[in-house]
Amino acid sequence: MATYTHGHYESVLRSHRWRTAQNSAAYLLGHLRPGARLLDVGCGPGTITADLAELVAPGRVTAVEAAAGVVESAAQVAAERGLENIEFGTADVHALEFADDAFDVVHAHQVLQHVADPVQALREMRRVCKPGGIVAARDGDYRGFVWYPQLPALDEWMDLYQRCARANGGEPDAGRRLPAWARAAGFTDITPSASTWCHADDADRAHWGGMWADRILDSAIADQARRDGLATDDDLRRISAAWRTWAADPDGWLSVLHGEIICRA
Repeated sequence: MATYTHGHYESVLRSHRWRTAQNSAAYLLGHLRPGARLLDVGCGPGTITADLAELVAPGRVTAVEAAAGVVESAAQVAAERGLENIEFGTADVHALEFADDAFDVVHAHQVLQHVADPVQALREMRRVCKPGGIVAARDGDYRGFVWYPQLPALDEWMDLYQRCARANGGEPDAGRRLPAWARAAGFTDITPSASTWCHADDADRAHWGGMWADRILDSAIADQARRDGLATDDDLRRISAAWRTWAADPDGWLSVLHGEIICRA
């Protein structure tokens, strides 16, 4: 598996905990049915997982993540919500330790952009999905992000993120590549789509801008930029300040583009 560019820092998990099935998996919801067996690959802190578990109950959800510490956080979310139909564990999506045809639905949100071999990951997701079942994936497309005002330091942020992600073996512009990866993995019935997060009101700007203002100073990407000479402390502080400037601007607006695929196994 490629190195996870962001790392599991508080500033990162803060963003992940904001995610719900409605704002991050709406393209999939119409395909879910009570009683379905679902695998959630790369479950993170478990907020999307918990929503999906409620939708497929009494069906079972298996949620896996590469990092054991994050799995513990996800299990706590499930316990707080009183959900008893989720099993948690660790796994490598390139080699899932599940039998063939084990799940009705296999879901991955913001995973394929970070793995070493997204085509192999999709092959494995297809293998463990029942014939006629659904493999669903959604990934951001960083070069498709659009923001206003056009602060020069945010262009620096984009360039820095692209360099860090690619140095780690990831593909930051994954969204546009999902259908191609799915075809390479052997899928023939693929429904592509796209959706956005839009951060434009005061609360959303404070959330997104504050999160990145913190993340660019204290996260794995910040550590990598300093270690590999991709940015100085002054550079990172300038980018952080630009995110706070953007968040405080009542005219501030940002859209986050995502590619999506629904594939029939």
